[in-house]
Amino acid sequence: MICCGFMWKSGGEDLQGFYPVREECVADVPRTRFKSRAGKTLSARKWHAAFTGDGHLDMERVLRRIQRGGIHPSIKGEVWEFLLGAYDPDSTFEERNKLRNHRREQYYAWKEECKNMVPLVGSGKFVTMAVVAEDGQPLEESSVDNQEWVVKTAITDKRVLQWMLVLSQIGLDVVRTDRYLCFYESESNQARLWDILSIYTWLNPDIGYVQGMNDICSPMIILLEDEADAFWCFERAMRRLRENFRTTATSMGVQTQLGMLSQVIKTVDPRLHQHLEDLDGGEYLFAIRMLMVLFRREFSFLDALYLWELMWAMEYNPNKFASYEEPQNMNNSSGQDPRLLKQYGKFERKYIKSGQNEQHNTLAVFVVASVLETKNKRLLKEAKGLDDVVQILGGIAGNLDARKACKEALKIHEKFLKKANSKH
Repeated sequence: MICCGFMWKSGGEDLQGFYPVREECVADVPRTRFKSRAGKTLSARKWHAAFTGDGHLDMERVLRRIQRGGIHPSIKGEVWEFLLGAYDPDSTFEERNKLRNHRREQYYAWKEECKNMVPLVGSGKFVTMAVVAEDGQPLEESSVDNQEWVVKTAITDKRVLQWMLVLSQIGLDVVRTDRYLCFYESESNQARLWDILSIYTWLNPDIGYVQGMNDICSPMIILLEDEADAFWCFERAMRRLRENFRTTATSMGVQTQLGMLSQVIKTVDPRLHQHLEDLDGGEYLFAIRMLMVLFRREFSFLDALYLWELMWAMEYNPNKFASYEEPQNMNNSSGQDPRLLKQYGKFERKYIKSGQNEQHNTLAVFVVASVLETKNKRLLKEAKGLDDVVQILGGIAGNLDARKACKEALKIHEKFLKKANSKH
């Protein structure tokens, strides 16, 4: 076991022990800027005080705190479950416990189904090499050395084969995921990540598995002790992101968001947009990674989580839970009642006030725009080709402030709405 001597410190409070880094990786990890700020960050005390005696949650109060200073690491997981629409704030402790138990049973039933096909699921181990040949036949003897498990009889079911073929890719990505964290020195923790991704992939054959899902799922495993709870938190996060991961032979789902980004920059900074167009970068493909894995590479682990919760709080819509659980009973009330409006995040509220309550841009698009704007001068002056654009943006890793990025994103959003509305 490697000594995990390095911890993140924050302000006057020592946040050590939450996400310790392997000692030999310390030099390569971006420095963390997040500070737990008294009176601003949502603390465990303030979180528990936001519930009534029977469990109803004052979401307006919670959102205000998160938008000001993020969430303390000790309660991130349970707060995220509400932010992502896994639970309804307007429910009781009893109702949520019932739902949680039902979901756990459901997850472990799916896990059992997968285990019956591949016994490694739930075993604490995982694969990084193929378990079956592309045509569904068992592998040749020579290629099964050192493997935990392989298919013994031909697989004829297309869906089962498609799933089995991707299990080794999931395993290879698991090994690479957040490897600098002490948490993933444990093979059983890596196996939990593999299990969740494998089960999600089995349940969603239309999307399947795409690299980057591992980066979205990893924090859920670390923050939530019960694997089933981590799965449902990931499943809810993927509801927001899944279209980005949808790929066909000719297109990637994330291109929709790249198109939105292009539109935003063209509107708020036409000069930069024109410059990028001249460099053949008008499709903004250099921003794919930022949008696919929500800035995991641009921020330290703790700062990325801070950015996520800021974005999710600002995008919060009190109808999310109902839209996931009972889509058929959803009414399209605009929520113009001032009391109701306060239960929305500040980004979402802007859209509702402007009457644009249909499917709209996500805050992540505006965060990318804010990152581009911080590098505006360098991009205009130094970028002579797309390689230069990639290099300039590559230099931001670890040098971004999540709070500032969100603040700037909201300003750009405001500017975009004004300019877009003035055209109508």
